Amino acid sequence: MTTTKFGLAQPVRRVEDLRLLKGNGRYTDDIALPGMLVGLVVRSPHAAARIVSLDVAAARAVPGVHAIYTAADLKADKIGGLPCAAPVQNKDGTDMVAPPHPVLAEGMVRHVGDPVTFIVAHTIQAARDAAELIAVDYEVLPSSTDLAATMDAGAAQVWPEAKGNLSFDWDIGDKAATDAEFAKATHVTRLTIVNNRIVVSSIEARAALAEYDAASGRWTLYANTQGGWLVKNLIGPVFGVDAEQFRVITPDVGGGFGMKLFLYAEHVLTCYAARKLGRPVKWASERSEAFLCDTQGRDNITLGELAIDADGRFTALRTRNVSNMGAYLSTFAPYIPTYAGTGVLSSIYNFKAIYANVLGVFTNTVPVDAYRGAGRPEANYLVERLVDAAARELGVDRAELRRRNMVGPEAMPHSTPVGKVYDSGDFRIVLEAALSKMDYAGFGTRRAAALRAGKRRGIGFAYYLEATGGDATERAEIRFAEDGFVDVYVGTQSTGQGHETAYVQLTAAQLGIDGDLIRIRQGDTDTIPVGGGTGGARSLYSEGQAILLTSSSVIAKGKQAAAEELEASVADIAFADGRFSIVGTDRGMGILELAAKRHKALDAAEIAPIDHHTFPNGCHIAEVEIDPETGHVSVERYAVADDFGKTVNPLIVRGQVAGGVAQGMGQALMEHTVFDRESGQLLSGSFMDYALPRANDLPDIEIELLEVPCRSNPLGVKGAGEAGAVGSPPALVNAVLDALAGDGVTQIDMPVTTEKVWRALAKAA
Repeated sequence: MTTTKFGLAQPVRRVEDLRLLKGNGRYTDDIALPGMLVGLVVRSPHAAARIVSLDVAAARAVPGVHAIYTAADLKADKIGGLPCAAPVQNKDGTDMVAPPHPVLAEGMVRHVGDPVTFIVAHTIQAARDAAELIAVDYEVLPSSTDLAATMDAGAAQVWPEAKGNLSFDWDIGDKAATDAEFAKATHVTRLTIVNNRIVVSSIEARAALAEYDAASGRWTLYANTQGGWLVKNLIGPVFGVDAEQFRVITPDVGGGFGMKLFLYAEHVLTCYAARKLGRPVKWASERSEAFLCDTQGRDNITLGELAIDADGRFTALRTRNVSNMGAYLSTFAPYIPTYAGTGVLSSIYNFKAIYANVLGVFTNTVPVDAYRGAGRPEANYLVERLVDAAARELGVDRAELRRRNMVGPEAMPHSTPVGKVYDSGDFRIVLEAALSKMDYAGFGTRRAAALRAGKRRGIGFAYYLEATGGDATERAEIRFAEDGFVDVYVGTQSTGQGHETAYVQLTAAQLGIDGDLIRIRQGDTDTIPVGGGTGGARSLYSEGQAILLTSSSVIAKGKQAAAEELEASVADIAFADGRFSIVGTDRGMGILELAAKRHKALDAAEIAPIDHHTFPNGCHIAEVEIDPETGHVSVERYAVADDFGKTVNPLIVRGQVAGGVAQGMGQALMEHTVFDRESGQLLSGSFMDYALPRANDLPDIEIELLEVPCRSNPLGVKGAGEAGAVGSPPALVNAVLDALAGDGVTQIDMPVTTEKVWRALAKAA
């Protein structure tokens, strides 16, 4: 057997890439079923309007149109609204304001793109022709799209029951203790920062294809999800049926980044239409439509205050975050800025007290939910911007201020003021590795050279800390197939991260089986009964534990079967390198040979309890050069030192970090979601106006991996999938501010565009 090439900690090339690069991937929009019809959603052109009348008669007469559904049709068939699965309570113990989220607009539209009708036709062209004939009389109303002004007196109200457009007023931490620390602080640094709204631009747009079997009363929904089990469990109640009436199949997925976790109107609409018409119905988003109907990310305005004592030590942190929910509460929206975001406010620093207040507000915009990092990038951005500002105010070296306040490895496990317990971490060695890699000591020489050339050069760094999330259990099943392969059924969902390769490596290492003979099965809620899906960088440490547990069961079953085959006592059977043998003899047999003889005897399935999460951390350093004549920012170098614990596949991990950095760079320097304050129209509604980073915008990203093993899981791993997007925005913005400090620029918000830099320099001058 050649298991060594699939061993742990080896940079194995991704096993799924050959299939995908040769065009053999199968995505949701590739699937076509006999008799399939296509769906098209007609969406609101207004941010806020009353639907005075809606006439679809002419549209229904278009040749090829099979049906046009409105909110009245759904209501008549008792179809419910989309649920918010993560409610929070106000700080006074009362419930948050959670208005209904109808599948199709009921009397009002509340953002541009709000779905109004669903057309089902033989072809997409027929559906488009019908859409032109749908007559909607809108009474346009004032809208509220500016987060900074939505709580102001006189602002347009998105929901009458949400006074001041406030959904919730939530807090965490000890306010009295925090206020006491601020009262005796020698120095307080205050900073208000903007975390700009992001359009989630996955390479594969969303799609859904539903089929209904009248005989069994069951649906099959094909959809590009991040875990079909969540969609299945949420959609059942919408139809008033048990979730087991739904089978959700997720084929290959081309990027998710949190946005594909959720239940969407189109999932419900295709299932509804399939039952009504007795034929499969597919909806596939167009790119311009995705700007109006996919959940978006970030969008916070946060005041942060950092209390520092006479020795330059951080004593307390106090924050007030106004977080945009959009027009409706998406699946996990309230959870993201509250529990998810505040859980990492302590970061790597030894705070005595923390108090965080989060206000969730409504605006007439696309709903906001989890986006890569889901609250943790926002919190880390605030903390690292504050630390840099404090260093400038105190006249202390930025690296030295961080060193002075780090929690040391001797303090592990460390309990934070916001209820997290870090099991491991050596933050100083990670910081020093990054500083060395970037030649921080020699930066002054590079700055002087740039200045002589008329440029401004800056270096900025950010030490991030992540807290991975996800369900409290995960399941794995191993089956020995009749064709000689080993199938591993997993409850997570790959959206491009390389899960198949990592899981093959784990299974090969545990069972001594050639990785070429291992197949990863995922994405079918009928063949895999439970699963936590993918989100919160949970996949490897949670599914990995399940694979370890299941592999142990396979080995235990194998010892019993081998004892019977070899006519020996179970106690005398040993297992190593894929072979069962009688201790002290050369008699034995391979695991695949044994499985072939004992049909299904070695198959096993186990659910692993996930008692602890992980705390990956690292230091990002960016070096930028700015042309003061134009404001253009060029990222000259970028280095990262990361602690992900043990790494199963460093090649995949490096790719994940690089991809995350690219996304963070997009947010920091380019990506800008803009709504017109008067009309509520999305002004950045295509890639002509919404700037994504391209290859020539990115430098080589130098990555060093340092292993500080996690103590809370048997693999010793820490989540890696989101970390690149967590550390990069503050490192880049800090670098820009460092470059502009000599010109008197002390504050700038993302995205740091050329125009914004030019204006900041002009204002400072």
